[in-house]
Amino acid sequence: MGMKDKFQDQSEQWQQQAKEKARGRQREEQGQEQEQEPQRSGRPRDEETERLRREEEDRFNQDYDA
Repeated sequence: MGMKDKFQDQSEQWQQQAKEKARGRQREEQGQEQEQEPQRSGRPRDEETERLRREEEDRFNQDYDA
């Protein structure tokens, strides 16, 4: 395996770990929000959770696309 492949593999591992950490933080934050405010706007919580997940994923992808 060449050096380029080695660094690329390591970079992919770090990106995956960062995604997993971001998802864990997001779940923790959502859990705290649910305890404080079960439903703010009357929408089902799943839609809000999905929207937040997509936004976080988009921000993460923008960081690594450059």
